[in-house]
Amino acid sequence: MSIASAINTTKSILSNTATQTATVSTNTSNTTNEDYNRRTAITTTNPYSGATTVKIERTEDAALLKQTLSAIADNSGQQALLKGLVSLDAVMGGNESSATPSQYLAALVEALDTYATSPSDVTLAAAAVAAAGDVAKSLNQQTSAVQNLRVEADSEISSTVQKLNQLLKDFEKVNDKVKEKTARGEDPNDALDTRESLVKQISEIVGVTSTIRDGNDMVLYTSGGITLFETVPRAVTFEPRAAFDAETAGNAVYIDGVALAAGKGSSTSANGSLQSMLQLRDEVYPGYQKQLDEIARVTINIFAETDALGDPIAGLFTVAGTPPAGWSLDPNDSTIVPGLAGLITVDADAQADPTKLRDGSVNGVSQNTGNAAGFSDLLYKYLAGFEQTVSFDGSAGTTTSATLLAFSTDSVGWVQEYRSNASTAAESTSAMQMRAKEAYANSTGVNLDEELILLLDIEQSYKAATKLLSTIDEMLASLMQAAS
Repeated sequence: MSIASAINTTKSILSNTATQTATVSTNTSNTTNEDYNRRTAITTTNPYSGATTVKIERTEDAALLKQTLSAIADNSGQQALLKGLVSLDAVMGGNESSATPSQYLAALVEALDTYATSPSDVTLAAAAVAAAGDVAKSLNQQTSAVQNLRVEADSEISSTVQKLNQLLKDFEKVNDKVKEKTARGEDPNDALDTRESLVKQISEIVGVTSTIRDGNDMVLYTSGGITLFETVPRAVTFEPRAAFDAETAGNAVYIDGVALAAGKGSSTSANGSLQSMLQLRDEVYPGYQKQLDEIARVTINIFAETDALGDPIAGLFTVAGTPPAGWSLDPNDSTIVPGLAGLITVDADAQADPTKLRDGSVNGVSQNTGNAAGFSDLLYKYLAGFEQTVSFDGSAGTTTSATLLAFSTDSVGWVQEYRSNASTAAESTSAMQMRAKEAYANSTGVNLDEELILLLDIEQSYKAATKLLSTIDEMLASLMQAAS
């Protein structure tokens, strides 16, 4: 080896070790950064200068990244559904379901039974009417709370859509930077890290699949195949509503003009939180509302009285204001009356004179023709009504044939089972996300032990370079001395 080639080799080694040391330093400083992929200094050799660093390579694993994005979307959707169900459970009174109509219906039955044994007792009559008022109040409050939950879900959908549009705009800027640096032959790795981080954030909102095109250009699609980004972001649009009632349908979310489907089931099919929010607003909350409306319908029917022609007429329970369309006291008509639970109330005449409940004269013709203080036939008839199996609308999501008390209990069970199954599924999706992220981090992340070992190797290379440099210095000194 000539002195010139030795000098070139030494310079190359020192340059390589400087680059490698800087790379290791960057890696170690990002050990805990989930959005950082490990860098590796790639070297090649040539006959003139030996090993030369040609580029800084970013570690990638497309298969594990795809799995991680899918796990993030699944878990985000499941957690959003569970959060909404927990909110519904809180509205119902928590673990005891203390705010649900089933609790107050049972109390009404008890009050009626006590009153039936002493029908002349005005105090017991007032207690029965008061218990009926609690039933109506519970149905009113549950209806209001459910519709408020729908408003909150609709508002959250709106803010999430805004966030998604902003993420897509940010993605466009970073994607353009990646393409620009790639075209210029510059290092795009930092921009690639940022782009991948944005894709992960987008996948929390809506499931994402991606394709890399020429020039390192990325195209994004939803899990359902709708284009999210191709050169420019596609529009994500949504029109929120200011208020909801039982008959109000929420607006759809459109991505590139295509409606985004809502999730289905307690182990939701939703990919990302947006589909779960649609599921809560359009399936879960309305499902419980339908059950409330059915409870109200049958409750009114049980206490129906008769007019002068013998036809059924609202008695103890009636509706506030104008009767809703489709409302019927026909016991054979099991059609849901949307919003009835929000309108049910105890008749003012019954509150003014509770004994009218005993006589059946709240609005109808008195059945107590002898005006007997001990008349209890109607009270026992009402009690029998709670034990009678009746038909319920199948679209309410629970049983179609049951007693009122059983149906009201099933309604609570429907929500609790939905929440329990969603909770179990959420544990699974959370574990899957954790494992997927861990596998991806093991493949592309920074291992501090490996970096320290690599640093020791670099140190040895540096020592060799300094030794070679010292030898060259001695050789040049000897050459200069011989020449003088």
